[in-house]
Amino acid sequence: MGRWEGPRDLLTSTGSDWDRRIFRLQVLAEAGARLRFADTWAKAEPRSPHALALLANVQALRAMIAGPEGGRALMEEAWVTCRTALDAWPQDVAPLVVMLALLRTHAPSRKALDRVWKEVKQRDPWNREAHHEVVTFLFSRHHGRPGEAAWWADEQASTAPQGLPIAVLPLVVLAEAHRSRQELDQRTYGLTIHPWVECPQIDPVLERWWRYRSPRPHACFADDANYLAHALSFAGRHSEALEVFDAIGPYATQAPWTYCGQAGDLFLRHRAWAYSPPRRRHP
Repeated sequence: MGRWEGPRDLLTSTGSDWDRRIFRLQVLAEAGARLRFADTWAKAEPRSPHALALLANVQALRAMIAGPEGGRALMEEAWVTCRTALDAWPQDVAPLVVMLALLRTHAPSRKALDRVWKEVKQRDPWNREAHHEVVTFLFSRHHGRPGEAAWWADEQASTAPQGLPIAVLPLVVLAEAHRSRQELDQRTYGLTIHPWVECPQIDPVLERWWRYRSPRPHACFADDANYLAHALSFAGRHSEALEVFDAIGPYATQAPWTYCGQAGDLFLRHRAWAYSPPRRRHP
């Protein structure tokens, strides 16, 4: 209905909590991409950093939906809006995360990536969403060289302060490598073959994030916790996965479960094994 007062109040109250600001902008943009309230708000308050940040997210999402060719003009429009949003609130990290996503989908320039990444590091050096955008850019199916995403993720995870979900990045890369290999080699690389049986990436996630995480979960906690629960489950470490499933509750995510079969069925099955007595944990 074109009403934008609710999003304005929400984003204003979120303030400079960049983690939740970025998450809430992304959720609002999913609705805004097919509606017009973000456009209406930006016209009504053209200097509002909240209106501009939301419009940038909406325009970027529309550009991604349109695809690399059809969305080029939309991408350029979103890029300009990002810069206008940064002029309105120079400390804001949200427009920079949008720019990273645009570089991945429409303009894979390494020099531009480095420039935007430098701006992110100046404002919020351990921003979760920005790290995930860069590592996705470096996936082989996008613009990375073989092994580049894994190297970058390991470096970021090992240098991030203890207690931050940046430690989960190597599990994200591992899951993507499994998905990619399945896609390329469906006949000989079946669901019974996977890289989590002997997985050195799991323990650093437990030691650097899980056991020292903040009592207040970050906005994308369910996504990161599902990667950890998935890795522990497929490694056969069901007793350790129990605590993670407890924290997740009912909030299963598609990735990475869907890379190994039906996401919902796998989540429920491995959760049941985690809650079972030890003698019943083996399938």
